[in-house]
Amino acid sequence: MDATLFSALLDYLSYSFLLIGSLFIVIGGIGVLRMPDIYTRMHASSITETTGSLFVLTGLMLFSGASLSTIKLAAIALFLLFTSPISSYALVNTALLAKVSPRLAKPTSETPSS
Repeated sequence: MDATLFSALLDYLSYSFLLIGSLFIVIGGIGVLRMPDIYTRMHASSITETTGSLFVLTGLMLFSGASLSTIKLAAIALFLLFTSPISSYALVNTALLAKVSPRLAKPTSETPSS
């Protein structure tokens, strides 16, 4: 395979990872704004933030090639993979201990016909 073709393919792959990660992060931000309480907001933010940041870091690793920067980015990705879910759990557990009640859907007054 030609070196320029391989380089172009690697660039397109890294750009697509960066785009997918950015979309995950934007969708997670929109989800945080639309959700009603802390529990659903934390769920939306923790899932999309972890996934989006891993996609962005993978795109940056592909873009930087085989260098010391790639090893540092992999270490950051591993750190985020472990700490992001733990911090989300700690925040939700603190809200639960503070007796923050979730906002539930209001029951409808309609009765189902049988």
